[in-house]
Amino acid sequence: MIRTRKLTVTLTVLVALSALALGGCSSAGSGFTGSWGSTATGQPHLTITADGGFSGSDGCNELSGTGTVSGDTFTFGPFASTLKACEGVNPWLSRAHTAKVSGDELVVYANGGQKVGTLAKK
Repeated sequence: MIRTRKLTVTLTVLVALSALALGGCSSAGSGFTGSWGSTATGQPHLTITADGGFSGSDGCNELSGTGTVSGDTFTFGPFASTLKACEGVNPWLSRAHTAKVSGDELVVYANGGQKVGTLAKK
């Protein structure tokens, strides 16, 4: 009886810890949350919320979606975007696949791992 109770308590604790660990994978974590970039005309910017939601602009088109965190990497999920043509704007943020925080910058990578740009922390 006592042995069964200890096993039940141990399993309950393990399940709770597993849920917390998995829950951390779905949220953006404190390192990624906040605003990045500049809201000046033609400049890219991004806001990432604690639940992994993100929204912003590539300097021309608005974009939004939800991402996840695994270790030190934020992975952008599919995102919705407007499709305006803007002369003189480099829409590199629309190629975002993953991002990492480096100091006060969000370094953004395309699918395949090539760095496409950085956004300064606001």
